[in-house]
Amino acid sequence: MFVDGAWTGALSGETFDADSPATGETIAAVPRGGREDAQAAIAAANRAADGWARATAFERADAMHRVADVIERRADELARTLTLDQGKPLHESHDEVAELVLYWRNAAEDGKRLEGRLANSFTPGKRVLLVRRPRGTIGVITPWNWPYTMPAELIAPALACGNTVVWTPASTTAVAGIALAECVVEADLPPGVFNLVTGPGSVVGDEIARSPGTHGVGFIGSTETGRKVAEAAVGKAAVLELGGNGPVVVLDDADLDLAAEAAVTACFMCAGQSCTAGERLLVHRAVKDEFVARLARLVTERVVLGDPFADGTTMGPLNNAGVAEKMDEHVADAVERGAEVVAGGARARGFPTDLYWQATVLDGVPTDALVATEETFGPVAPVVAIGSLEEAIELTNASPYGLLAAIFTRDLAKGLRFAEAARTGWVNVNDSSNYWESHLPFGGRSGTASGIGRVGGAAPMETFTELQTVVLA
Repeated sequence: MFVDGAWTGALSGETFDADSPATGETIAAVPRGGREDAQAAIAAANRAADGWARATAFERADAMHRVADVIERRADELARTLTLDQGKPLHESHDEVAELVLYWRNAAEDGKRLEGRLANSFTPGKRVLLVRRPRGTIGVITPWNWPYTMPAELIAPALACGNTVVWTPASTTAVAGIALAECVVEADLPPGVFNLVTGPGSVVGDEIARSPGTHGVGFIGSTETGRKVAEAAVGKAAVLELGGNGPVVVLDDADLDLAAEAAVTACFMCAGQSCTAGERLLVHRAVKDEFVARLARLVTERVVLGDPFADGTTMGPLNNAGVAEKMDEHVADAVERGAEVVAGGARARGFPTDLYWQATVLDGVPTDALVATEETFGPVAPVVAIGSLEEAIELTNASPYGLLAAIFTRDLAKGLRFAEAARTGWVNVNDSSNYWESHLPFGGRSGTASGIGRVGGAAPMETFTELQTVVLA
């Protein structure tokens, strides 16, 4: 762990084994931090907060660029560590590292441009300054599916706008988290500005969210855990980017080749372990059979499950037993309710672990199946038949989630109609649900189970800073 400018073990001396989902081997012994470790990190962050807040935006930007420079130098090492620890194919790991650099460089430049404004006063002769001030110490809690970029979405903007940070990564990708922390440490920030505490989220994460020493919280992860974080952090500024069950809608006038290609990316990138995955494919009955045939052919031809370090592999194992068991449950439930397995449908055999799940296409999925109503988080493409745009909108908004949706149609008016009606924070028209850009605001709609606030670009800075009103006579 890294606390107050120094690498350290847990105060208890305890560790836990980090096992690779790809190989099954134990790859590290990671400190099992507890509440006392989190408290020490929070205290260090608070001691460093005033000095870091007084640094200029340009000084902080230089530090963010130094982190990006280190990441670029260590890109190959970071990618290999990510594949070993998380399980995604090496080419996806290289893509994530490349995007990671963008998050730090974006934060550097966005921090320079963070501005207040000159407001009008009722009284002649007075001038009113509205100044953006950092909140203090931000607690950051992040998941295992994108162990580099998702932390960077929160940590980089929090630091760039003058806050200190205490971060706890998911235990199942703590090795990747430590690798990222090494890059931040090498950039030589003042002691206490950045702190890393590894350990159980229910202990370390809860302490970080609950402690009066943190003045804001950034969390990315499941809806269930997000609610616990929100309860622990009640009254604090928070960015909560939670789960999704966002549909990919294919209307009867869609370009089916384009839609099928995009569905492969939507459903099988990162083995479907993405909050923006194509959790439901709502396909018009008039083109459903043709679409399913094209999708099944692409999956058979292009999705290669295997050793994530091998050149030809396009999909690796699932990260942990919990998500694999959910795949077991959801696919079995869909079949019991009448869905047809068109491709895949079971765990793969002959691999070093039992976390390798076949790329699966299900046809005829009923709207009440678990795979169509919950976040499966696995390599599955569940096809649900619809009869109209209005039905697509109805099914989209019937879900408790509201993160992202995609629609395929040649009619721009229909695409805009869907975007205006869909209760989601992001809508892609004629592109995969897994398409995003790192500088754009991303998050769930209010009143849904997909969270509050926005990640992406400068958006978190709006939450991690607050306005101070200064009246000059």
